[in-house]
Amino acid sequence: MIAPPPSGPVPWDKHFAQELLFDMLRIRRMEEKCAELYGAQKIRGFLHLYIGEEACAVGALHALTPEDAIVATYREHGHALVRGVPMNAIMAEMFGKSAGCSRGRGGSMHLFDAAARFYGGNAIVGGGLPLAAGLALADRMQGRQRVTACVFGEGAMAEGAFHESMNLAALWRLPVLFCCENNLYAMGTALGRSESQTDLCAKAGSYGVPAQKADGMDVVAVHEAMKAAAHQVREGLGPFFLELQTYRFRAHSMFDPELYRDKAEVEQWKRRGPIHTFSARLKAEGKLTEGEFLALDARANAQVQAAVEFAEAAAWEPVEDLLRDVVAPT
Repeated sequence: MIAPPPSGPVPWDKHFAQELLFDMLRIRRMEEKCAELYGAQKIRGFLHLYIGEEACAVGALHALTPEDAIVATYREHGHALVRGVPMNAIMAEMFGKSAGCSRGRGGSMHLFDAAARFYGGNAIVGGGLPLAAGLALADRMQGRQRVTACVFGEGAMAEGAFHESMNLAALWRLPVLFCCENNLYAMGTALGRSESQTDLCAKAGSYGVPAQKADGMDVVAVHEAMKAAAHQVREGLGPFFLELQTYRFRAHSMFDPELYRDKAEVEQWKRRGPIHTFSARLKAEGKLTEGEFLALDARANAQVQAAVEFAEAAAWEPVEDLLRDVVAPT
């Protein structure tokens, strides 16, 4: 499944369009640096890169308000960054330093920032879905007009937690926006080899939840679809399911030998890369010059370099704090 090229003019002014392009560049450059640092053993444990999927996080999260909640999966670096978690805190967490957003205890898969209403980062496949239902239930019981956006991959839709959460959200008309980033391969198995029903919207529809597909390689399509879906949820019409059809350019994780897909397929998808296709559209519409693109890219690289320097200089957690939050004081 190769997504069609984006069409139509970008419906935003130059300032907003460049803001979204900058966020995609920040994610891409941070992820590339993380891969480099992993090779240098500065980052350890598991590392799941988001390269190729940047339009999903950027388009979706810019359609939400600061009061909305985000629950993400383990491939969440980009979501955390766009949500407002400082890059310094993200990078320090990758390094396992105490200045990290989870005090260095969570690492790549467990980024968390309550002030930003970013509730993970969750290493369990589908583990964030019940959390999203709980957050939405609390908002409904308190009469707050908020949306809880739950991001997950298509592999999570085979988990019982997806069906339980979808069922309760529909039954109780919870304000949850289920946002599935369908990259076709889950951890390493093609969708058609693991699911008898490959129409993900049909699965959501079986619970009476309205569903829509959007081109996850096109930041405009993602943003417009997410904005419309969030409005419907916020108006009290119950949950909504949005499938973003996307593709990761790197392997599932740094440990993945990537034997399940052809290199030619990856290269074909790269021609639909969200950064260069969006920047090309902006240039064609007079909303971006090559000089402006290079300046945005330089700013993104400077932020990444500053974050790495911050993480390098940050302190490790002191030994005397190792039992903090683990054993109750006596």
